[in-house]
Amino acid sequence: MTGSTPVPAPQVDPTAPRILPFGDRGLLVAVDTLDEVLAVHARLAQTRRDGVIDLVPAARTVLVHVDPRRLSLPAARAWIAQGGSVRAAVSAAAPIVELPIVYDGPDLEELARALGIRPADLAALHAACTWTVAFTGFAPGFGYLVSPDWPHDVPRLATPRTRVPAGAVGLAAGFTGAYPRETPGGWQLIGTTPAPLFDPGADPPALLAPGARVRFAPTPTPTLAPAPTPAPTPAPAPAPPARHHPCTETPDATRCLGAQPVSRGHGRVSRGQHGALAVVEPGLLATVQDQGRPGHAAEGIAASGAADRAALRTANRLVGNPEDAAGVEITMGGFRAVARADLHVVVTGAWGPITIGGRAVDPYTAHPWPSGAELHVDWFAHGVRGYLAVRGGLATADARAFAGAFATDTLSGLGPAPLRPGAVLALADAHPLAPIPPDTLHPWSPPDDALLEVPLAPGPRQDWFADAAALYDTVWTVSARADRVGIRLDGPPLARRAPLAHAELPSEGMLAGAIQVPPDGHPVILGPDGPVTGGYPVIAVVTDAARDRLAQARPGTRLRFRHARPA
Repeated sequence: MTGSTPVPAPQVDPTAPRILPFGDRGLLVAVDTLDEVLAVHARLAQTRRDGVIDLVPAARTVLVHVDPRRLSLPAARAWIAQGGSVRAAVSAAAPIVELPIVYDGPDLEELARALGIRPADLAALHAACTWTVAFTGFAPGFGYLVSPDWPHDVPRLATPRTRVPAGAVGLAAGFTGAYPRETPGGWQLIGTTPAPLFDPGADPPALLAPGARVRFAPTPTPTLAPAPTPAPTPAPAPAPPARHHPCTETPDATRCLGAQPVSRGHGRVSRGQHGALAVVEPGLLATVQDQGRPGHAAEGIAASGAADRAALRTANRLVGNPEDAAGVEITMGGFRAVARADLHVVVTGAWGPITIGGRAVDPYTAHPWPSGAELHVDWFAHGVRGYLAVRGGLATADARAFAGAFATDTLSGLGPAPLRPGAVLALADAHPLAPIPPDTLHPWSPPDDALLEVPLAPGPRQDWFADAAALYDTVWTVSARADRVGIRLDGPPLARRAPLAHAELPSEGMLAGAIQVPPDGHPVILGPDGPVTGGYPVIAVVTDAARDRLAQARPGTRLRFRHARPA
């Protein structure tokens, strides 16, 4: 027997990014520093492939969200790996955005004392730094800014404020950031900026994009002048540019899952003189939804849209609308409305009694809805969300779409406000309209309220858990703490591995369907309005095809997870 030369083991480039699975629609590119995040994000943006929906930078990762019908995950993985090392320095050629600031924050003096410096020195140091937008999240337009010249690791407040005003500038950990709208928050506030950080009517809507450089420009504290005596007939003031109208929605971002969503968005003035229908009673929650606004997660904007996308698409087809037309998502039923014109209407999704003018009608069948008649969608016996589509599509208020969609996002406040008694909806003139199909022989049936089997694809942080298989061995129960933001599951808590029991995970990009596990061990499945970044480890991700079924799971429904079959 002759000898042979041993074949050396393949060398692993320690500087190459680590590519982790993120369900059946994404990959998580993990690196070690924020500079590397920015380098990877810039490279992927420059070589972006067709089929990439989003590139979402975060503290130590970049989430690559793809449409598998156009770009398979193996092809996406190969494209990401082509870049090799991420040692390259980030270019300093990005434009500088200057934000005026008044250093008048309520935490400035106490924070300066804790750091052992004067308030004026803290303000001067903050203004002297050139900051870079590392990533966005928390709320649309909220940028996490970092600087190599910033030396302080600032702790968050022990008890977050329930109200942080729009424009407040804060510090937390090694970041600074400015709140685009009034929200709760736990950052230490050192100043205020009047800059228009986020405006749905602007292009782009977010002033601060990942990779942008930012300087804070101190301005004198404004002094209040005596109010002038008004003229007898004052002329109306000219409208300021759209960029100077930051969004003022104020959702309660700290509410627990299942709490009543709150959103203050557009008004309710209909297009046309009378509108198409008037809401008498919205039930538990009724919102305008379409197929959402994917592709804007890097700006902090969730896709939102119908929770049961297939049910809304079906409703639109049954009245001859384009599949992406807007309709009404009715949660748990109890919805009443009166037609203001002769309409054709259909209800799909969740299952319960439906009447038009007091006459019972079937779901999944288009019916005439005469002017003046009341439509009543009673409380659902099966499922959670019903979808009301009107031929021609629906619009609210000024009917202005944001990022190509009319969808109501209950977490961020984007889109129309949840419908209330008296709200008026108008026809959106959706086109092209198809003929209303004849009565279908499709065997429509109510959503299954028994044990649901939900397929899961791997998540990026399975290794954080002592026994990841327990996720699949347990029969979970949908808790009452469930809404469009997420579904909390009841069952035995999932334990972390001992070294990670109290570890903090830097924020990472998120997708609807991601199963986060907070420190208490109870899984939370993110919904269409869920945050675009999060700091809890994702153990697995609901497959895209299963999300619609999960949207109809009522509190008390039992779930069993299984591994998704390879595509």
